[in-house]
Formats: sequence, C-alpha cells, structure tokens
Amino acid sequence: MSPAPHGGKLPPGHEAGRRGEQLAADHLAAKGWTILARNYRAGPKEIDLVARRGSTVAFVEVKTRTTRSGGTPLDPVGWRKRRAVETAARRWVHESGRPGTTYRFDAVSVDMTGHAPQIEHLPDAWRPGG
Repeated sequence: MSPAPHGGKLPPGHEAGRRGEQLAADHLAAKGWTILARNYRAGPKEIDLVARRGSTVAFVEVKTRTTRSGGTPLDPVGWRKRRAVETAARRWVHESGRPGTTYRFDAVSVDMTGHAPQIEHLPDAWRPGG
C-alpha cells in the first residue's frame, strides 16, 4: 500500500473506515467466521472482507458512519457498489474458490455515532444481479 497523504496519517474518513472494517472483522470472528482476506482487490474493484464459516464464504461490504447525517450506514451500498463487489468476488472465486462452497454477499453496518459502536451483520444482503 502506498504511504498515506498528510504526513503519513490517513484522512479522518479513511481512519474511521479502517476502524469500522476492523470492528466488523472482530465481530464476524467472534461469531465463528474466519477472515480470509481484507481489502481484496481485483483491479479497481475491492471487497472489504472475505470471510468463511463452514462451507459458506461471504463477500462482505462494510459501511461505517461517524455522523447521523446521510441516512443509515448501508444506504451507500447501491447497485454500482454491489456490481463492483460482485466483479471482485468472481475474481476471488476464480483464484481461491473450492468446490462445494456456498458464496453470498453480506454487509456489515458499523454505527460510530454513539458512545459505543453499534455493529449489525446483514447476511445475504443482496443477490448478484439484484
């Protein structure tokens, strides 16, 4: 990864996003998921987390909010973002997939607007092409 701008520090939004991804990964791990990849890239497309539990692999989009404006943390997961994650997921399956595996697209909402972060895991948040 290239050095962060601003004297080596990430911009505030990026810091919150990274913290949200870490909280999401910790939350999934506590629920029995193994994190297989973080920030998996297929060209310009990215998957925040790839996680496995049993024979299920979830491609996880993490959305973090630090303010109450702009709707819920999952509002930005529109069709363009879903298509980008789906494209990267196809590459991951081609490179690392195994027979007998079920694949799905999950989302994790990390709301950091209150005293303690609130984390919500939405299994099977969308279907490809949906």
